[in-house]
Amino acid sequence: MRLQGKVAIVTGGASGIGRATAELFAVERAMVVIADVDEAGGQATVAALADRGAGAEFVRTDVRHRADVQRLVARAVERFGRVDILVNNAGVNILGDVVEVADEEYDLMMDTNVRGTFLCTKFVLPHMRAAGGGVIVNVASVAALVGARRNVVYDASKGAVLNMTRALAVDHAPDGIRVNCICPGLVDTPMTQRWLAGQENPDQIRRYGLLQRPARPEEIAQAILFLASDMSSYMTGGYLAVDGGFLAV
Repeated sequence: MRLQGKVAIVTGGASGIGRATAELFAVERAMVVIADVDEAGGQATVAALADRGAGAEFVRTDVRHRADVQRLVARAVERFGRVDILVNNAGVNILGDVVEVADEEYDLMMDTNVRGTFLCTKFVLPHMRAAGGGVIVNVASVAALVGARRNVVYDASKGAVLNMTRALAVDHAPDGIRVNCICPGLVDTPMTQRWLAGQENPDQIRRYGLLQRPARPEEIAQAILFLASDMSSYMTGGYLAVDGGFLAV
């Protein structure tokens, strides 16, 4: 098993990519701490993992808030003794161009997508450094690499996550900590369904890319597992675009 005995924190683990990742990590014999603002969904994920005999815990966490993140990391260390893997997956998207987006919507997206990644890494990293290493996987998007219509703040936030990944990799390679980023394309998740509902031609968007369909969350989780495990042991400061061929068109 590729994560045997490892301890992982997965933010945004109550649904979508986060839940699929937590479930796959459990299959690979990791112990998983799930962080999310969705308490019902988070507890349901933990119950699903427990049914498979996996060690798991849910900690209600709003990654925008320092105290929440500190509590999350402290609980993970208290329960399992350390943190080997951090998956910064929590994110939010609200459609709008630069005129349409309200200040509070800007704050929500930037604070969740960028500040959340920053804070979780900030408080996990000292534990990884003390243990002699670890792995951080940041979930960005193809939106980090291209612009999309009425997606200005989300695109900016995911671009920040991608470049933060590079900077973290530079700073912490001497600590034995690898930091990489995954850039999914369209994925069939609750957040994507809400985003598609605001589009003029959602069916056309669903068929974008060479594969002409959205990804399943499980397909993205497989790529996250690659980055989180020793399968990617010679990779840091990089990204994987798992996008059904969108960027090739």
